[in-house]
Amino acid sequence: MFEAKAARGLCVLLQGQTEFLEKYGEVIGELNARGLTVATFDWRSQGGSARTLADPLKVHVRDFAQYDDDLRSFLDQVVKPVAAGPMIALAHSMGAHNLIRALHGDAKIFSAAVMTAPMLGISPREYPDWFARLLTGAVCALGWSEDYAPGMKGRDHSGASFSEQRVTSDPARHERNRAILRAHPELRVSGPSWGWVDAAYRSIAEVTAPGYAEAIATPTLMFGAGRDRIVHVEADRAFAPRMARARYVEIADREHEILMENDSIRARFWREFDAFTAPFWGPAERDAP
Repeated sequence: MFEAKAARGLCVLLQGQTEFLEKYGEVIGELNARGLTVATFDWRSQGGSARTLADPLKVHVRDFAQYDDDLRSFLDQVVKPVAAGPMIALAHSMGAHNLIRALHGDAKIFSAAVMTAPMLGISPREYPDWFARLLTGAVCALGWSEDYAPGMKGRDHSGASFSEQRVTSDPARHERNRAILRAHPELRVSGPSWGWVDAAYRSIAEVTAPGYAEAIATPTLMFGAGRDRIVHVEADRAFAPRMARARYVEIADREHEILMENDSIRARFWREFDAFTAPFWGPAERDAP
């Protein structure tokens, strides 16, 4: 999906797990106001993209290399033929994790990268980390990789009340996103399979291994969420200093989805974003929100 035509540059927007591009309409508008063309898409098994399994509510991949293929195909077939000028990436959670994989493979793929709450450690909720990893591996070895991970079957983001969610402190934006899913139920997913969780653990082990972060040379601005209950902020906090050209900003009072947060938190994000990206293109033609 592309929005607007702009002269300053292009931003590739990469969403998190279970998300959909319609959720980012406000963000796309804010990027457009900064003179940026926006290119985005839905990862396989979610949003408007084809589902991997017969159950359309189940998110499943065998390996995160499949996400590498998604991003590479999108860039090669859709973005690069029309891109002119600097190209940056703005990525959230799983999208930021996949961006890290891409930057490790090709440091010149983007002029700069901005990441919010990258998925570098998963919060398993009721289980200790070590037990969740062990259990996931055992379940997949027994052949149940395509079954729902615990608590995912029947989960409905379009019906979840504000008190039930764990990603934002802003009730208005939470309700807006629920309304989109109610109007377009085909975009909804419940959650990941055991196989997806196993693939995530394997990819996290890969990208957090010694030498991986150190090999990424792309200028990067990384945001951590002080109140994150989806990914481990400690992992984000530890990863950024290992990168050659990364700056880490932690917003203590934010939940996982900074771009869906309240106005005060989002204003802090955009100030940092503008200061970081300014060197990569000329002045905006008009003021941005």
